[in-house]
Amino acid sequence: MDFIEHLIENVWVQRVFWSAIVILFSLLIYHVVARILNGREKRGSKIMSNKKNKTLIRMLKSIVASILGILTVLMVLEIYGINVTSMLAGVGVVSIVIGFALQDSLKDIIRGFVIVSDNYYEIGDVIKFGDNLGPVVSVSLLTTKIRDVNTMNVVSIANRNVDKVEVDPGYIFIPIPMPYELKVEKAEAVVEEIVKNLQKQERVATAAYQGITEFGDSSLNYQVVVTCNPADRLQARRDSLRTIYTTMEANKIHVPYEQLDIHNKK
Repeated sequence: MDFIEHLIENVWVQRVFWSAIVILFSLLIYHVVARILNGREKRGSKIMSNKKNKTLIRMLKSIVASILGILTVLMVLEIYGINVTSMLAGVGVVSIVIGFALQDSLKDIIRGFVIVSDNYYEIGDVIKFGDNLGPVVSVSLLTTKIRDVNTMNVVSIANRNVDKVEVDPGYIFIPIPMPYELKVEKAEAVVEEIVKNLQKQERVATAAYQGITEFGDSSLNYQVVVTCNPADRLQARRDSLRTIYTTMEANKIHVPYEQLDIHNKK
């Protein structure tokens, strides 16, 4: 009994106990808030689109986690006898140094709010950043994460780089080279057949003929535009190219290749 009483009266044991209570209480609050927000996410919103609703709710969860984390740390410091009020009041020069160090983080936070409020992009949208292209899987206070369609890796983008991000609308422009010897009426009839075959492809949403776009060195180029889910862009393009070639092959039209005429002077 004396050992237990001594243990209970031990200052460090009390500090560990109350610290654990504070941490568990913070986790409980986050769990309750997250559960409420998850319910809102599943139900959707009559005001916002489903994607924007998901984006906003996940950002709110990130904000709640950050606030609770900071408050928990401050409370634990108080439990261990550190005067947080005096510490915050006396930071002085240190706060300036930290302020400069956190400039990028502050930019990320501000841009994070701008991304949501101005609809730069939402969860599910496909965006391009540098060589990375993929759907947005999360938007937090500091970063946007995408799953790259080429490598399937999750890539983190600092929110301050939003001006370098391009939203992919899912258009694929494909030139179809036809021989100059082929009459335009016949070529366009084949292109219309190609368009019908493209529309049958699983990953293609729509396909349309846009007209003649270029006088090439050895061909007249007719252009079609295909729309698809941007995440399927690479495979949709491969499927489209195969469909174009097989349709031309069925109509006995060979893809023109560059020829070189040589004239000999005697």
